[in-house]
Amino acid sequence: FLKIQSSGKKWVSGRLILQTMPGEGDEKRIGYTVSKKVDKSAVKRNRIKRRLRAVAADTLPSYAKAGQDYILVGRPATATKPYVTLCKDLRWCLRKLELEADNA
Repeated sequence: FLKIQSSGKKWVSGRLILQTMPGEGDEKRIGYTVSKKVDKSAVKRNRIKRRLRAVAADTLPSYAKAGQDYILVGRPATATKPYVTLCKDLRWCLRKLELEADNA
């Protein structure tokens, strides 16, 4: 996490933040984080992480390049926005970072 945060690329949307850098091997590794600044309640932070996991599971296998490490960072709007909007945001971030898979 710290390595990606210090030397990776980052794109911020209104509902989530995508951080990435080239990984080791040809697999996609994914991490999730939601800080206490987003919400003091652990229950709400865990709900945001569950939503991020679901969005990543539906979006990254078909839209993201392999061989990258990804971190999805939750924001306050991640908890309330529609699921489809979060998926669109993640694809938008991938497109802006030029990390869309060739078959997308």
